[in-house]
Amino acid sequence: MHYHQYIPVDIVNGPGTRCTLFVSGCEHQCRGCYNKATWPLKSGHLFTEVIKDQIIRDLLDTRIPRRGLSLSGGDPLHPANLDSVKKLLQEVVLSAPDKDIWLWTGYTLEQLSSEQQEVVALIDVLIDGKFIQAEADPNLVWRGSANQCVHFLSERAQHRQENRG
Repeated sequence: MHYHQYIPVDIVNGPGTRCTLFVSGCEHQCRGCYNKATWPLKSGHLFTEVIKDQIIRDLLDTRIPRRGLSLSGGDPLHPANLDSVKKLLQEVVLSAPDKDIWLWTGYTLEQLSSEQQEVVALIDVLIDGKFIQAEADPNLVWRGSANQCVHFLSERAQHRQENRG
């Protein structure tokens, strides 16, 4: 897997302070996409054990507490990314079980293959659906167009959503 950018302290891509990884590779190539540079699978940098270990260290860093990890792209659920993303998420769940995981994908929940569903089973919140420029709305929270859905998948995510204020 390749990644385009890793942001160790991010307040834009999900609630609270987070670590955010933008993976490379996207089949959807939505018109109006703000991140076209991530479309090619081999763009950016090779995802290595070094960067995976850095993400875990950053999530556990108490000097700058992070609420969780965000995965965007490109598309973390691109078939070529699934093995690497799954391994990363398994390690995050094991090493930092109190951190939530958000993931953005152009696929809809109903379109997910069994392999993609295995990855989604490890996350707390899924934002799904292609970006549709005609439905773009800058007032939407966590998504770019009205067709996209925010799915609070875990009990923890549902509880946090119900108790936000």
